[in-house]
Amino acid sequence: MSNPSDNADAITRTNEKRRKHKVAKDKILARKTKTGGLLIVHTGKGKGKTTAAMGMVARCIGHGKRVGIVQFVKGKWETGERVVLEASPGLVDIAVMGEGFTWETQDVERDRRAARAAWEKSKEMIRSANYELVLLDEINIVLRYDNLPLEEVIDFLRAKPADVHVICTGRNAKPELIEIADMVTEMTELKHHFRANFKAQAGIEF
Repeated sequence: MSNPSDNADAITRTNEKRRKHKVAKDKILARKTKTGGLLIVHTGKGKGKTTAAMGMVARCIGHGKRVGIVQFVKGKWETGERVVLEASPGLVDIAVMGEGFTWETQDVERDRRAARAAWEKSKEMIRSANYELVLLDEINIVLRYDNLPLEEVIDFLRAKPADVHVICTGRNAKPELIEIADMVTEMTELKHHFRANFKAQAGIEF
């Protein structure tokens, strides 16, 4: 049988470690004083890039902050998140600008026109002072296929208003975008149900 005093000593040591850990953490947090708009990138092959961004959108709405969303690609899809967000009038404006994925449109010029229109809308929202967060959904895909001039996008985002958060989602984020971002998250695919012949399903994919 274990000695009760040994257990008491172990608990005391554990509590002391936690106390020291909290002191160290508090010192680190005390140095974190900056606020302001962040440039955030969600990329990678794994699922959840737009979903994570929509979570941030929901947080902003919960705090009464206004959000703008530009959908660069998924315009044809009736997504569940869009239905939910449109139930928050006055706090969310959604610009559905996409024409579908490139393998669906099979028209490069049409894709570029759609990308240009979406980008102009994005700039309008970011400059407007009406939104505290603007989500550029799937802009990384547009940049991957050179449907917008990368340098133009980078220059604009680098000089964006200091108090506006901007989130860029999509696979294959350009290194130049990653370089200027304040936060970058890469979704890593370990396993995907698509490979087991599951199709896109409401509530999971859209």
